[in-house]
Amino acid sequence: MYFQHVYDKSLAQASYFIGCQKAGVAIVIDPKRDVDTYLEIATQNKMKITHIAETHIHADFLSGSRELAALTGAQLYLSDEGGDGWLYEFPHNGLKDGDSFMVGNLKFDVLHTPGHTPESISFLLTDTPASPEPVMLFTGDFVFVGDVGRPDLLEKAAGVVGTKEAGAKEMYKSVKRFNALPDYIQVWPGHGAGSACGKALGAVPSSTVGYEKIRNWAFQYERDENGFIKYLLEDQPEPPKYFAMMKKLNKVDRPLLTEVPKLKKLSADEFKSAFDKGIKVIDTRLKTEFAEGFIPGTYNIQGNNSFATWCGWILSYEEPFILIADEGKLDDLTRKLMRIGLDRIYGYVESVSVWQTLGNQLEKANVITESEFKQIMQSNHTQYVDLRGEAEYKSGHIKGADHVFVGTLEKNLDKINKDQQVVVFCQAGDRSSIGYSILARNGFSNIKNYSGGMSEWINKGNPVVTD
Repeated sequence: MYFQHVYDKSLAQASYFIGCQKAGVAIVIDPKRDVDTYLEIATQNKMKITHIAETHIHADFLSGSRELAALTGAQLYLSDEGGDGWLYEFPHNGLKDGDSFMVGNLKFDVLHTPGHTPESISFLLTDTPASPEPVMLFTGDFVFVGDVGRPDLLEKAAGVVGTKEAGAKEMYKSVKRFNALPDYIQVWPGHGAGSACGKALGAVPSSTVGYEKIRNWAFQYERDENGFIKYLLEDQPEPPKYFAMMKKLNKVDRPLLTEVPKLKKLSADEFKSAFDKGIKVIDTRLKTEFAEGFIPGTYNIQGNNSFATWCGWILSYEEPFILIADEGKLDDLTRKLMRIGLDRIYGYVESVSVWQTLGNQLEKANVITESEFKQIMQSNHTQYVDLRGEAEYKSGHIKGADHVFVGTLEKNLDKINKDQQVVVFCQAGDRSSIGYSILARNGFSNIKNYSGGMSEWINKGNPVVTD
């Protein structure tokens, strides 16, 4: 058996390439959308991808299953569980609990493991030439290392009201089923630390059934269903806005994108024309570079591992947008965007100097230190705004700070007082740079960014409150 774990750090998303070397065939489970990765693995190992499977209808990324099938001719093996409203709307081999299929000499048994979503399934792998006993379980968003999948996404992200409690009850039943599996089975989940699909995901890529029974919080509530449900539902992170669109696009028969797009480099005049029409501009430079000089009205979303997630909060799927990015980073940024279906990139420019060549001036962000922030706090005419997530805010915040999550800031500008000085901050400055750019774009002029954030504030011994 050949096995390769493929991990996308930007979305903390795992996919798997598993091959039968004797038969020269392979399966890919939960593929990302830039599928050239799997084609290269297949070529290097002289295998043909014949099967493609998914653990559920994903909300956090746009699946590459159909792109990969179009390029390889592989068959799709997808869940037919969940009932009305939870069936994939394109041709596939439907899977139900208890089904099995072969990939060469590799046997995959299907377990219906609802809770995160009604149709979620897991795949139990047996390498039949080596042993009649199963060796691996691919759990998708069912069991993670140290956590289980959250059941509230349908309600919070997709607007399906009244589903989180029902999902939590289903998850409790699925956990009991997992508890009956042999301890030696390896667990390979769909996500790692940093994913919004849970609140306590571990950083290591895999685990075992036995280890999760001992260390995973979910298995400590074996006789306390109400306690399990309460803990599972509380303090979950904000689901990114784009999750609702992913649920839709992963279910329907959508247009395919079988290669990474090449972006158009815009001339100064083309940039000006697009900018004047209101096309959004995403400045992907470091927050420090942005602060030193930025084009008025642009958003600062750094091109790091969180790039796609924050773009998913800011951009809509109907509108084009422009990137400010070094040419050498375009392939990486484009891949990150296409993984959540943000394909409408109008073009790019390499530098903010394009603005200056048009005869315009750059603006500078007003970044302040901890001591300057403390001085400002003495004023009665200052509003300071904590841009972190709700659970972060509840765990400890600066007394008197208002809370507005940065992902929803642009929809909550009425909570920010234009008649006062405003100081924004987050944990370590990345989100506050996004927030600063949002406020500047929307006409707030008396704003400051405490870039050191709560990390610096606490490390310097300053007090926090939890009320």
